[in-house]
Amino acid sequence: MKFHRLNFLLLITLLFAAARLLPAQSTTAAFDLVITNGHIIDGTGSPWCSGDVGIRDGKVAAIGNLAPSPRKRTIDAAGKVVAPGFIDMLGQSELSILVEPRLPSKIYQGITTEITGEGGSAAPLNDAIIRIDRPGYEHYHITPDWRTFRQYFARLEKQGMGINLASYVGATQVRRIVLGDDNKQPTPEQLEQMKALVREAMKDGAVGVSTALEYAPAPYARTEELIALAAEGGKFGGIYSTHMRDESDSVLEAIDEALRIGREAHVPVEIWHIKVAGKNNWGRMPEVVAKINAARLAGTDVTADTYAYTAWFNDFSAFVPAWAHSGGAAKLVERLKDPAMRERIRKDMLTPSKDWDNEWQEIPGPDAIMIGVVQNPKMLSFQGKRLSEIAKLWNKEPIDSLLDFLIEDPYAGVAVFGMSQPDVTLALQQPWVAIDNDSSGTSPEGILGQEHPHPRAYGTFPRVLRKYVREEKVLTLEDAIRKFSALPAQRLRFTDRGVLKAGMWADVVIFDPATVRDLATFDNPNQLSEGMDYVLVNGVPVIEQRKMTGALPGKVLRGAGYTP
Repeated sequence: MKFHRLNFLLLITLLFAAARLLPAQSTTAAFDLVITNGHIIDGTGSPWCSGDVGIRDGKVAAIGNLAPSPRKRTIDAAGKVVAPGFIDMLGQSELSILVEPRLPSKIYQGITTEITGEGGSAAPLNDAIIRIDRPGYEHYHITPDWRTFRQYFARLEKQGMGINLASYVGATQVRRIVLGDDNKQPTPEQLEQMKALVREAMKDGAVGVSTALEYAPAPYARTEELIALAAEGGKFGGIYSTHMRDESDSVLEAIDEALRIGREAHVPVEIWHIKVAGKNNWGRMPEVVAKINAARLAGTDVTADTYAYTAWFNDFSAFVPAWAHSGGAAKLVERLKDPAMRERIRKDMLTPSKDWDNEWQEIPGPDAIMIGVVQNPKMLSFQGKRLSEIAKLWNKEPIDSLLDFLIEDPYAGVAVFGMSQPDVTLALQQPWVAIDNDSSGTSPEGILGQEHPHPRAYGTFPRVLRKYVREEKVLTLEDAIRKFSALPAQRLRFTDRGVLKAGMWADVVIFDPATVRDLATFDNPNQLSEGMDYVLVNGVPVIEQRKMTGALPGKVLRGAGYTP
């Protein structure tokens, strides 16, 4: 008996020893894809290194010398950069992704993940908001058949999408649900309703609470209301992101408010599309940088992002004082048609003010405003025209042309040339500044191709690589990639994305840094960027040999508070 037992133990020992001597590939599943010979820039800011990237089941499975390893497919990236997919910190595609789920303008830039929900958000929704916003839904031929984020995300997952998408819950959105578009303050009971809506959104997967404090009805919210909502999001691991109350004369005070909200709500702060707007403020970016550096030094977790153009894009109606928006777009049009109200609006626009962000006072002149996206088909012929041209056509003063245009289309969007290049460059160079598109995903074809967006919609990320890295050399390639990937992933707490590392989701771009470029211009914006040889989303190519594959491998990325 003892002899047989010894033989059995010896046999087991020999089998284990033999197994350890077998080649590794015989016990390891083949890779779905191996990217070879590339210059790997991993997203951390480290210098590039050589190596192969092995992908299996949508994730990076190994990095190193994978020459002997079996694989189903090989991509030779000789002479090209292999980097993490780019993360758009503010994308605005919550509706356009339902129109064109492949989002060509995004993937041709190398964008594999978008964060959206600027003050307004896809959810929560109610019948009153749908009725007021119906022109927007009808413009895109969308039926808003969801009411919660859980339902909206389910619709996205059912249709499929070309990139990953995450969303904030907008403070404006929950205010509209409870208070409508009126200029009023919530009762304690109404504030509790708003907080409950934030809690529900966070459980549905929102990544935080956002504000867009220049766009009515958002300016009606006091700081205390915003602290309460941001704190509710923070309890579920969310952050606070903001289009601040002012980006021009009172930009420093607006930063103070954002910092206070973060401090008292106990949440990190992200300042969207950081800028100093208006010719009178050109050269003030060093003050903004100094204030944020001081706050970070004092222990406040605050970062920012930029699209790095000298023109912004916003609602044309943002030129009208906030009080005139109370009650929504229909009420604004009523006031513009009333001679007394119109004169009051006109007077406010012509008077410098510290009470609201008076964009009319910020622009160098009417030539600085270009009509972009319109919703009234009668106004389509004005897309791409400057306000100065329209005033000449109509034989009116520019300010009256603006007000008359809003009567016809209160939902129009415009590009505004109001920043200085040195300010933009300085902001971009800060180590705590990531990149945002601040534009919805679009396409040169179909309904979306009829619009005239800001060129950033098509060109932001390649433009940074072309202009600021290759031509002006104000950023290194490694630092630009960090701003595109690891930095935003860290901010959004995406622990499994943003870096090329084993175990991470395989969002990957392959491109030649010597040729990648943006083509979109203000006069001709609907042009896809060039130079992305391959773009992989969750391991699946959406761009292959510089052509769109049509694949829809994107995922909804849910925040830490998500409850299945």
